[in-house]
Amino acid sequence: MPRFCSIFSQLLQLFPRTEFQKVVIATRAERHARGFTCWGQFVAMLFCQLGRAHSLREICGGLASCEGKLAHLGLEAPARATLAYANAHRPWQLYEQVFYQLLARCQAVAGSKKFRFRNKLVSLDATVIDLCAEMFAWATFRRTKGAVKLHFTLDHDGYLPTAVVITEGKRHEVTIARQQTFAPGTILVFDRGYLDFEWFARLTETGVFFVTRLKDGTAYDVVARHAVPARTGVVADDWIALRSPQSAAKYEPGRPLRRVEVVLPEGDRLVFLTNHLDLGPTTIARIYKDRWQIELLFKALKQNLRVKTFVGTSANALHIQVWTAVIALLILKYLQLKATFGWSLSNLVALLRMNLFVYRDLWTWLNDPFTGPPQPPGPVQGVLI
Repeated sequence: MPRFCSIFSQLLQLFPRTEFQKVVIATRAERHARGFTCWGQFVAMLFCQLGRAHSLREICGGLASCEGKLAHLGLEAPARATLAYANAHRPWQLYEQVFYQLLARCQAVAGSKKFRFRNKLVSLDATVIDLCAEMFAWATFRRTKGAVKLHFTLDHDGYLPTAVVITEGKRHEVTIARQQTFAPGTILVFDRGYLDFEWFARLTETGVFFVTRLKDGTAYDVVARHAVPARTGVVADDWIALRSPQSAAKYEPGRPLRRVEVVLPEGDRLVFLTNHLDLGPTTIARIYKDRWQIELLFKALKQNLRVKTFVGTSANALHIQVWTAVIALLILKYLQLKATFGWSLSNLVALLRMNLFVYRDLWTWLNDPFTGPPQPPGPVQGVLI
């Protein structure tokens, strides 16, 4: 009968030690290290996420209680002070690089999007994590409240987060969006918070498309009207030119914008703005509807992983915990993509937490979680009559 290490140990095999050590050397993360390795710190913080540990005491105590099951990894449970010092002083950029290593593996097994067009479809959005202003004095947001903002880029092929930026809570979303580059032909979808006609002009000039909502007060003139398909909810499909001199001066790519108006079955009226002139109006509406996947990603991150309370109060410790949460989210996405069982992310993270230190083949359990492992062969018990 084959023997297996714990499921947690098998998850750690997704991070080859040689690749991990290369990043450690590149980021100089083990400078002045005294016995406690970056690998040990990474395992402890990943256990914080997958094991739902709420404090340094729970992380260190939980690992200490299972130390025999981690012995083959060459690990020992750290002391609380040791882990706290490592989180406060070792560079969080190490975890950022580990995230992108795992992302490459996830993209290799990701499926295609549900749309027929070949363009890459990407969503942009940000979410705010509230912090106590007294505990996190560096994260100023409002007079009595601190916050950090997580800016995500979501690839709709497999719904994988492909870029994450952590900033102070006051940083505007479009400021981070302007710093990103996208391949020509990419379709970006985002909400009205990203409305910036100067940025839209730059996207258009580089061959990048966008789909967003049009703000109610935007002044425009209709350049051309197009027929709309019947019984689809589409009531207008127009090419428009910006009427405001300030807005028109910012958007000068030599081509019109497109306005698509849709009435939902509930009666709500949505108006979309795009620079893609060829896709059907119903496809434009479906693209924006699929933007909801990034909202579901935020919900999964906040409900299932540890990003609302923190085990350290320094900026570096917070960055490390957020990056390990995003790495854990990527692990869950990878398991979903590989599994034949129809996992929801919430069920997967809950059952995985209960089986972290069970000795069982990870992939057998993942595909058939409710069937027990085969019993080892043994002598047949006799029956007394």
